Amino acid sequence: MRTILEILKKAGGWHPGLYLKIDNAPYMDLVIEAVDESGPQGLPAISVAHYGEQNGDAMRDPEMCFELGFHDGPELNPFTYRNDYVGVEQWSRNIVRSHYVHLVQLHEQHQRFAKVWDNNLRLQGYAEAFDSQKHIRG
Repeated sequence: MRTILEILKKAGGWHPGLYLKIDNAPYMDLVIEAVDESGPQGLPAISVAHYGEQNGDAMRDPEMCFELGFHDGPELNPFTYRNDYVGVEQWSRNIVRSHYVHLVQLHEQHQRFAKVWDNNLRLQGYAEAFDSQKHIRG
């Protein structure tokens, strides 16, 4: 998720209360926000989501949650995937009854999806849209 890491860096990094909403017409809004609870390995976590609307309700299309780690520099490691339009919610890494659970194949699927999604965000210009919105606010 290099595009998301680039946007986070431009926004001053992760911090509690982080909330970024990026308008990038004609594409869906992108929201990046700090998650109140740590991820399954105890690391800071963020939610990245496209939001649409159906019958007046906000709909995630999709949302993924990531832990922010620094093993070989900043990295985002997925642990959830959700799409409200198709009724899917998946946890590839989680704490269940005080035990760390890692569903390897599902986690690999989440990593592949995140890579494709990140490339789409880059090609659709979300980092540049963030820059122009930040400039307007500043």
